[in-house]
Amino acid sequence: MPESLPAIDRAATALTRLLRIMERLRGPGGCEWDAAQDLRSLRAYLIEETYEVLDALDQGDLGELRAELGDLLFQIVFQARLAEESGAFAMAEVIEGIADKLTSRHPHLFGEPGGLTASSSRSETDWAELKRRERMAKGAGHPSALDGIPTQAPALVRAERMGEKAAHEGFDWPSVAGVEDKLREELTELSEAMIGGDRHRIQAELGDVLFTLGNLARWLKTPAEDALREATTRFETRFRFVEAALAKHGQRIAEVDPSETDRLWAVAKQAVKTCQPIDPSGPDQRGGARARPVPTK
Repeated sequence: MPESLPAIDRAATALTRLLRIMERLRGPGGCEWDAAQDLRSLRAYLIEETYEVLDALDQGDLGELRAELGDLLFQIVFQARLAEESGAFAMAEVIEGIADKLTSRHPHLFGEPGGLTASSSRSETDWAELKRRERMAKGAGHPSALDGIPTQAPALVRAERMGEKAAHEGFDWPSVAGVEDKLREELTELSEAMIGGDRHRIQAELGDVLFTLGNLARWLKTPAEDALREATTRFETRFRFVEAALAKHGQRIAEVDPSETDRLWAVAKQAVKTCQPIDPSGPDQRGGARARPVPTK
């Protein structure tokens, strides 16, 4: 493709080529695997490619991000092709649909009729109201403010988005201190449930704690899913270090004194904080013995 073409024209030409490749893959004499797929069989690949995009973002690798966005785009093109074959819709309608949605939700930029504001910016309240009008226009009657949250989204994401949508209706704590108080209340109720030993109540109370944490993340403007993913990555890095350090001496975590795993964990933790190479021979920096080290930060 000529590099001299404007970026938008290059993208349009490239998308056309991709659509023709997809048509060939699904056509007579095409790829047997692609021909055998349906919308349900592609679900797992769509999710997998989405997570690979997130991995590339976390790694800060823009070259990998470009490749993973391409894989994700292919999944979108693939599903649109299957829908077109069934007579439901085509890729053009997917693109036109999102373009129409964006222009209608930015009336201050595109001058769409019925806009809520003519200012140079929009508020979150305006955005929510525009979305509510769209749902009503689709025949949803009087939709709930909580509509539009995917049921298949990760639970922490759903909790955060639910709190956000409820807050747009004025249903929220007056300050972050209220969320902290609620978290302490839920933790107390979880402790009581644990003492009682009722598994159903324990699960319910633990769910309340996690839901409140999702709302705390919203107040702190720190996505809960990102925070948890980063914490999990930190834990994995440190745990693998402890494993590797012990393996050099033919040992496993379960075979050594907890004080040694504490020491190695502290070395790994400090190295990550200071961005220094991890040295298992570093000084003992542990802050106290415990049965098994399971900290995440």
